[in-house]
Amino acid sequence: MSNELASGLMRREDGRVSCWWPGSDALYADYHDTEWGRPVSDDRKLFEKLCLEGFQSGLSWITILRKRENFRNAFANFDIDEVAAFGDNDIERLLQDAGIVRHRGKIVSVINNARRALELRKEAGSIAAFVWTFEPAAADRPARVNHAALREMAKTPQSTALSKELKKRGWSFVGPTTVYSFMQAMGLVNDHLEGCHCRAAVEAERTAFERPGQGAQLSSAP
Repeated sequence: MSNELASGLMRREDGRVSCWWPGSDALYADYHDTEWGRPVSDDRKLFEKLCLEGFQSGLSWITILRKRENFRNAFANFDIDEVAAFGDNDIERLLQDAGIVRHRGKIVSVINNARRALELRKEAGSIAAFVWTFEPAAADRPARVNHAALREMAKTPQSTALSKELKKRGWSFVGPTTVYSFMQAMGLVNDHLEGCHCRAAVEAERTAFERPGQGAQLSSAP
């Protein structure tokens, strides 16, 4: 194994050094390069990602990524208001849709979470205003994001706290590990490894990013 591979990095056919996990899959590499870690404040995108992370539970992300357009078609492009209005007929329709993961519990969870998202928007102003209050401080991040550090961060105190707050509000399929994957993808942290060609660009986007809802107050209701 080369030093690059041993450190969690790989040199791709285009010569660029990247995080190891997309491998040689072109779709996965594009997701890594253009989406993963880029900060997001759009509620629809945040809701979609939370839902898809729930569907990923027990599966791989590339499995979900390959079906993402099917999921979008099936779930009204993850429009929160529309999904919140889904009923029993929609559940049965989705269970017959071979283009998605046909898991009743996860389908029901998406509809439930859409309804909880409507409540969260009333409470915090937006989903973005809520979730971005859980962005970890620089002091809580590893000095260097290398492969060893990343392996220690399957979940973090911040993802555990966000998971707890979502569960308290009735969300489902939002465990601490699922939530940390969400935080990685939506740019609340930059977990591109040191040496990855995307790390500096992602960090620049995070620096320029205007954090939403800095004054959002969280309910302390049990």
